[in-house]
Amino acid sequence: MTKPTAPLKGRAARLARLMPSTGPSTAARTPFVLLVVLLLGGGLITLLLLNSALNEGSFRLSELKRDTTELTDEQQALQRDVDGRSQPDALERRARELGMVPGGSPAFLGPDGTVRGKPTRATAPPPSPSPSPTPSADATADPDAPAPGPSASPSGSVPAPDPAAVPSAQDSPPPTSPGR
Repeated sequence: MTKPTAPLKGRAARLARLMPSTGPSTAARTPFVLLVVLLLGGGLITLLLLNSALNEGSFRLSELKRDTTELTDEQQALQRDVDGRSQPDALERRARELGMVPGGSPAFLGPDGTVRGKPTRATAPPPSPSPSPTPSADATADPDAPAPGPSASPSGSVPAPDPAAVPSAQDSPPPTSPGR
């Protein structure tokens, strides 16, 4: 067999303590070191992928916020436009441009077929003075031709029903619809 080694003394003993022994302990550390390196590398790669996914989500979020802001601004502009056109004076002006006139007093039909109220004719207010149009070549060619456009009654209003055929009930209030 092998003879026992004598313990080292002095400087050799100190060097032996500092120097690792070449034996089975070095081989046992290698798998552990590789495992630690692989875990650290895998963790770093996972953090990199996670950070990339978060940055992509952040960019998408900022893009969606910008789109939301633009769409909100557009919706508010459209709402202002609708509000402007829904005002009573704007509705009246547009109705007059289309040739409409305010209605007269209405008449109501009761559930039994009686007429309540006295209808009146809707009359157009006098037209505002406008500059006289210059005669065109078509107007000078045939002065007896009717003017182009829809035909209307001379007063420009709807004919009223015959008052003798409509029973008068001015003092009765208009009926309300059932269920309200």
